[in-house]
Amino acid sequence: MIRIFVIAPTPISQAGLHTVLTSAEIQVVGMSAAPDAFSESIESTDVIVVADELQLADVGHALEQTHRVALIVLTNNDERVLPLLRSLELRGWGLVPPDTPASQLQAAVIAASQGLATFPATATHWLYENPPILEALSLEEIEEPLTPREREVLELVSQGLPNKLIARKLTISEHTVKFHLSSLSAKLGASSRTDAVRRGLRYGLITL
Repeated sequence: MIRIFVIAPTPISQAGLHTVLTSAEIQVVGMSAAPDAFSESIESTDVIVVADELQLADVGHALEQTHRVALIVLTNNDERVLPLLRSLELRGWGLVPPDTPASQLQAAVIAASQGLATFPATATHWLYENPPILEALSLEEIEEPLTPREREVLELVSQGLPNKLIARKLTISEHTVKFHLSSLSAKLGASSRTDAVRRGLRYGLITL
């Protein structure tokens, strides 16, 4: 079970993230508007989710004494946040747009808890201009590659789309979607849709 502490500015945003994050693999162990509120429960926290990027510097300061936690930041301002994340010593980290579907956010949390870095495709140009940050990535290779169609299905699954909408977008039947999902899950060794997205991130097959 991955233990999450949520830093969000309002009770409503905290409650929303609690609902979105809670799953069979993720447990929210605390919520607060204060950037250092997790300090007393740091030993029982695996990942900190920060909903307000303006609090990131204060959260980072509170993390100076520990390197065991991972950090997820909800933001659309990649270029501002990436340098701040780069300056912190973290187990893993992720940048996630605020409107990201629950499955993608959960996958980013799981990936970060395992020492991986995730970020939106829009941040790619920044990574090329600042190559040292690539040291944070730990992508693995997949033994049997996914077909182009399987990658399309996985991408749409990562966007939180159900099988019916995936079938409509790809102009195929729901049965075919299930077939591709079963095949790509087997190749990735995934046990669920969320796990398939998480492994897709790990293998570099999709980006948030």
